[in-house]
Amino acid sequence: MPSAAARPPGPQQSFLAFDFGVRRVGVAAGNALTGTAQPVAALAAQGAARFAAIARLVAEWRPDALVVGVPFHPDGAEHENTRRARAFGRRLHGRFALPVHEVDERYTTVEALAAGAADPDAAAAALILEQFLRARAAVADDERAHAAA
Repeated sequence: MPSAAARPPGPQQSFLAFDFGVRRVGVAAGNALTGTAQPVAALAAQGAARFAAIARLVAEWRPDALVVGVPFHPDGAEHENTRRARAFGRRLHGRFALPVHEVDERYTTVEALAAGAADPDAAAAALILEQFLRARAAVADDERAHAAA
């Protein structure tokens, strides 16, 4: 797998996103050009097997960066899964030498289930990535507007 240093410099355009769970991790892929994401898989593997499966997806999709959904209580307070998701993001960064962006992922699984997703974990990962892409595009629009003023 190429390291981040081997990648050509430039803006981050392609992403893999993860809806972290203790039992399963939903995965989605997307890009900034279209601003869309698609569910890829839900990984039920644990430990080293989980990271081996993720390594295969990173090699296949060759993302510029990774996005991890981080859950919070409805009032914004952290809980044990918040810490687990952040630790998962740090492990991804350490293993794949890619930037890792965190996104507040409250209610994404509920939203995926309400939409009738066949694989709610992968669908939740797609929602996380689309949320990230929308926020990223809004920041870029604000920067362009500020520069033009």
